[in-house]
Amino acid sequence: MVSKQATDKDALVLAKLDEIEAELKRIGFWSETPEMTEPANFLEAPSFELWLQCVFLPHAREAAGKGTYPDRSQVGLMALRQYDYHSYVPEAQTLLKLLHEFDRLIENE
Repeated sequence: MVSKQATDKDALVLAKLDEIEAELKRIGFWSETPEMTEPANFLEAPSFELWLQCVFLPHAREAAGKGTYPDRSQVGLMALRQYDYHSYVPEAQTLLKLLHEFDRLIENE
């Protein structure tokens, strides 16, 4: 099997995912023992934070490992709806910024 050569984009995406994980932990949105099966979408998850931890991060890391990305990413928009539309969550604002930065990385070739 031929291994895929990592690109600069792959490295940037993986670094951003590490920042997102670190921020989830810093603000207390990370569960050391998450109890969640993989939902079909983030609306079926017990919380947006668990979806980020258990679905988004592993899938995004897998995509970066393969260098296969979707054309668009809207995780920043989903976070905006979660943390800034109906109620403002001050501790989540850095996380929100990081997720928007992730979207831009994915959409910029």
